[in-house]
Amino acid sequence: MNSLPSLKALLFELQKLPGVGPRSAQRLAEYLMKTSKKDVSALSEALADLRDRVKKCARCFNFTEDREICSICDDTTRSSEILCVVEQPFDIFKVENCGAFKGYYHVLHGVISPLNNIHPEHLTLSELKTRVERNSVKELILAIDSDLDGDTTALYILKMMQSNPIQISRLAHGIPIGGNLEYINDKTLSQAIERRSYL
Repeated sequence: MNSLPSLKALLFELQKLPGVGPRSAQRLAEYLMKTSKKDVSALSEALADLRDRVKKCARCFNFTEDREICSICDDTTRSSEILCVVEQPFDIFKVENCGAFKGYYHVLHGVISPLNNIHPEHLTLSELKTRVERNSVKELILAIDSDLDGDTTALYILKMMQSNPIQISRLAHGIPIGGNLEYINDKTLSQAIERRSYL
């Protein structure tokens, strides 16, 4: 390996990706070495474009490209009285695909997880509180995972909003305890939003 510094550097960088260990990195490297130079260049260009053009929305912290405010926040047909709070931007795609939600979103970019050294100040929780206080928000739907960290985050939000007269609900029906949004089908998620339970 010492005589292949380029391969060693690639394996090192690949292992920085979540869920990619040494064996997975080797498989990815083998694929990249076998694929055409055109495809490798396209991948490299896509990665560069991603970093240069995709930013966080200044309002909800969703992904946005070449603009300050994302297309969802820019949509005036949505209800400003309800916010759906999600862990990650990709969770928005899942909720949008089910077609049951017509409000706006707020992306936390994670959940409170002391074991992983993720605390409230690392998330967009203070920005969430500010949005609720400055806008006519009447309800928060917490569309976060039903695991220990998700429960901790939900409890934190509930306490943080005690001084605000808003309703707080959480997805419940149809989503198993410990289940992740990315694995839930659209029909189940739609029912979970329509039959949410209030905290």
